Amino acid sequence: MTDNSGLQLPVPRVTPVLDPQFRPAVLANRAFREQARKSGKALPVRLALQQTDGSVHHFNTEIFSEGDPRAAGNFTYLERILKFLLWSRGGWRIYFDGPAALAAKLAAHYRDTATGKFDSNLVGEKMFDQPLEIVNTKDIPAQRAASKPLGRHLDGCRIGFDLGGSDRKAAAVVDGEVVFSDETVWDPYFHPDPQYHWDGIMDSLKKAAAHLPRVDAIGGSAAGIYVGNRVKVASLFRGVPADLFDQRVKDLFLDVKKAWNNVPFEVVNDGEVTALAGSMALGRNAVLGIALGTSTAGGWVNGEGNITSWINELAFVPVDYHPNAAHDEWSSDYGVCAQYFSQQAVARLMPAAGIEATKDLPLPEKLKLVQSLMANDDSRARKIYETIGVYLGYQIAHFADFYPLHNLLILGRVTSGKGGDLILAGARQLLKTEFPELAGKIELHVPDEKMKRHGQAIAAASLPEIR
Repeated sequence: MTDNSGLQLPVPRVTPVLDPQFRPAVLANRAFREQARKSGKALPVRLALQQTDGSVHHFNTEIFSEGDPRAAGNFTYLERILKFLLWSRGGWRIYFDGPAALAAKLAAHYRDTATGKFDSNLVGEKMFDQPLEIVNTKDIPAQRAASKPLGRHLDGCRIGFDLGGSDRKAAAVVDGEVVFSDETVWDPYFHPDPQYHWDGIMDSLKKAAAHLPRVDAIGGSAAGIYVGNRVKVASLFRGVPADLFDQRVKDLFLDVKKAWNNVPFEVVNDGEVTALAGSMALGRNAVLGIALGTSTAGGWVNGEGNITSWINELAFVPVDYHPNAAHDEWSSDYGVCAQYFSQQAVARLMPAAGIEATKDLPLPEKLKLVQSLMANDDSRARKIYETIGVYLGYQIAHFADFYPLHNLLILGRVTSGKGGDLILAGARQLLKTEFPELAGKIELHVPDEKMKRHGQAIAAASLPEIR
């Protein structure tokens, strides 16, 4: 059994064919809690994340008592749990009802280590305007979970847009029917000049507007965190220097709104719109949407059909606890979603599958190469998709420990074609094998052709309310 700084990592019953060292987060967490309870001296730990609007989200767990030799794994277990909570719920103040020594170690992690400082900077400072703070106390504030209806407004002449890492889309929508749609390749990640982003967004909007008698409202989805149409954190602008970001990017969408005569305008995280599109198309709620694209986008529509204040930035939630798991180049962390459910994952697995490509070949082109091989039933490409399917099956169970989900919508370029069928089949089989209680509870969905073509655009266009 592998060990991660004292945390035992069970060997999975199903091993990904191209990744024999994979150690699923869900198995390690569940084994840890079960052993702590069996010890008869488990210590309860209460966690709560507070956001700047006063929302407070709770999570309770258990660890080993300080005298137990297995307590060596307490810190790793709690740090990974908090990693998931930070990037799914979000917040800046962490209330910690547990041992003071662990609270101090967690505070030092967010203050002194590269991965901890990344979390503190992006989640705490940039999203919630404060560095992360650990408050060791038994006096945890009551849970306050705000939610609000999202979109579903289809009246009038609307533009819906979606800004991804490799393409941008726009659609003209009249009373819920798409009358025009367009997709344009772009490369926003490392462009230092925000004018590139402005020009691309305006180009897409103008193309859609040309097919409408008037523009009543504009709604959009984009990778990142947006509050009041202001950019808080967004990978689309990661190449923009900090000073230019403050000058030109923070209020970019407010400026876009002005350029369109201040029509009702809303831009939100692309994952939330994905979940909304799935909820609208399926006619169901409690939907977690996951898009396997340039990175991993996520969104959550709760049981009432609303979004919450959770951030659902799933690219950085843990998947694999092996200490030598794939490292993410942006966050410097190991074993997170972006390296397992994305074009990056496909590229990472290509050498292990025996598929050669030049190092400078862009990720979308590497994906196209693997997809073309899969279309011809190439066994090497098949192994890549089978590996991702096993990853996904274990991660669905991990999601279920944090989200009360009943429906999982899976989409994105990585899921296109025969490979996507293999991923879904592998995930479903994994659930039946390892987590039969979840296999009958969680339904896996893929978008139909109408949703693939227009679902995201319609959902995005439906965001603003015309008053």
